[in-house]
Amino acid sequence: QVQLVESGGGSVQAGGSLRLSCAVSGRTFSSYAVGWFRRALGLEREFVAGISWTGDNTSYTDSVQGRFTVSRDLARDTVYLQMNSLKPEDTAVYYCAAKPVRTWLGSYYYTQAVEYDYWGQGTQVTVSS
Repeated sequence: QVQLVESGGGSVQAGGSLRLSCAVSGRTFSSYAVGWFRRALGLEREFVAGISWTGDNTSYTDSVQGRFTVSRDLARDTVYLQMNSLKPEDTAVYYCAAKPVRTWLGSYYYTQAVEYDYWGQGTQVTVSS
């Protein structure tokens, strides 16, 4: 059974940093892309960042560009989201998601939630002003 477990959330003041981790286990597919999404209270879920299986292609929503960095450690089956210069509007529950891909599609990232098959339970990030 595929499991995605996020960790690293918490409370921080504006301008601070957090690093989220997404550990993937139990997978039966050989390669997968990963996306980070978030849902703020009262708002719809939104795409934050995506990374290809190969790790060489990434995408970010405009509001986090230059502040957040997504990376992955293939050996550890873990994907990270480094969040710097955090703002109160970054407050949300953050989710990671995995999309199995064929090896020859390993350089693609995906930005739509409907494209992902597996989701974590989410981790709360709270940024105070």
